[in-house]
Amino acid sequence: MAILCAVPGAIIGAVAALVVKLTSLFRHRTIPEEQNKTLLYVGLVASALIICVGIGFALYLLVFRTPTQLSTNKTPTATSVAPAAQPATARPSEVKPSTLVADAPVKPESAPARLAAAPVKPAAAPATEPAKELTLDLGGGITMKMVLIFAGKFQMGSPSMQTSGPLLGPLHEVTISKPFYVGVTEVTQAQYEAVMGMNPSHFKGATNPVEMVSWSDATEFCKKLSEKTRQAVRLPTEAEWEYACRAGSKTAFSFGDADAGSVDYAWYDGNSGGTTHPVGQKKPNAWGLYDMHGNVFEWCADWYGDYPKGAVTDPQGPASGPYLVFRGGAWGIDLGFGRSELRLGGISGYRNSNVGFRVVVSVSAPGL
Repeated sequence: MAILCAVPGAIIGAVAALVVKLTSLFRHRTIPEEQNKTLLYVGLVASALIICVGIGFALYLLVFRTPTQLSTNKTPTATSVAPAAQPATARPSEVKPSTLVADAPVKPESAPARLAAAPVKPAAAPATEPAKELTLDLGGGITMKMVLIFAGKFQMGSPSMQTSGPLLGPLHEVTISKPFYVGVTEVTQAQYEAVMGMNPSHFKGATNPVEMVSWSDATEFCKKLSEKTRQAVRLPTEAEWEYACRAGSKTAFSFGDADAGSVDYAWYDGNSGGTTHPVGQKKPNAWGLYDMHGNVFEWCADWYGDYPKGAVTDPQGPASGPYLVFRGGAWGIDLGFGRSELRLGGISGYRNSNVGFRVVVSVSAPGL
């Protein structure tokens, strides 16, 4: 590039010197030697300047210009021209992997809306019936067996053939709307001690019913047993207790109206020998419950109060009162106090060797 620029410079210098020479000839003048040298120097300087300009221009092109700016006739490289995109209408099977974008995958054509199947709802799980028996683990190898009592209706109170009074109440229809589990026996001393860590009973015996427990003691036992077993353990309502005691019967006792045969079903003052006895030694009622008549009275959840005069569902008793109900008769009292409908009461702190309890578990609220 420098040579290409120097040649025109030299030519221009020579032409300038020639022009001066010819002009002198036409004017019949002879160019002095000094002037001739001056013209030669001017030509050389002009050539040098033009050469420098050419060199500078060449450096500029080599350093500051890109290859694509030097020549537009070169074949484009792979980085200068992007590959042509696939047509938007191409089917998924025709799309090349190089044209796919990771966050926008090609979706297959959806089926027409009119052919889409309606969502199918999963079939509801069949309602499972609760087990007919429930065993609570009290720890230390001690358990408590319970049986399921189904919902139903019964006549609560004194039947027409029996004497009515404040301890019996008017006969009225009661609906028990939910099943529940009830202890097969009264709470034993071993069971009570496994939960409470003590045995307050007057008559000692691991399988004898616990006694000398107040209503408050019984409810505290239920609370602790609920925490231990994660079941909703509680005292039965008065209605639940009589419903379970009657076991479908309409007589004074679950085994009939007369005292005949009572020795096969109950411990009372006529056969107890002045003490409690191990639970489950007498015959059970029709629903498999032992000692519903006799051995010890059993605390209920309700406050003592008048019965309603009409039909009721799941009665809970009064909201408060001076006395709480216990039912079922005991070892040290006449058999008549063990009739299915008879009700007695005591204050929440009342304790007696004739009074114990049994518990129930709500089926509708297992686990706390």
